[in-house]
Amino acid sequence: MTEPTPAPVSSNRSVMIVLSYLWLLALIPLLVEKEDKDVQWHAKHGIVLMVAEFVFWTAFSVLALASFGFGCIGGLLFPLINFGVIALHVFAIVKGLNGQRLIIPGLSDFANKF
Repeated sequence: MTEPTPAPVSSNRSVMIVLSYLWLLALIPLLVEKEDKDVQWHAKHGIVLMVAEFVFWTAFSVLALASFGFGCIGGLLFPLINFGVIALHVFAIVKGLNGQRLIIPGLSDFANKF
């Protein structure tokens, strides 16, 4: 009995994992690397993160516009939150390049659903 051969690993794998977490560029590995299931997961995870960030920033902006007091505080928090989002993406890229997955409770499950 022979073991199944693993799917071939693309020479562009590292580039595709990095693109997976660069917001809209996640569509490139999603559409190009159909054979590599790991790259597909990272691309889907990157898209889920992008949508979650869009929803968060939309709610944050509406809240800031609806309340003048929050708008001032929100203006001060904006750079810190942006730094956190970028740090999250960098952390996800590093884990992906090391063959691991960044699991975010509540969000990462969506990457498995589609």
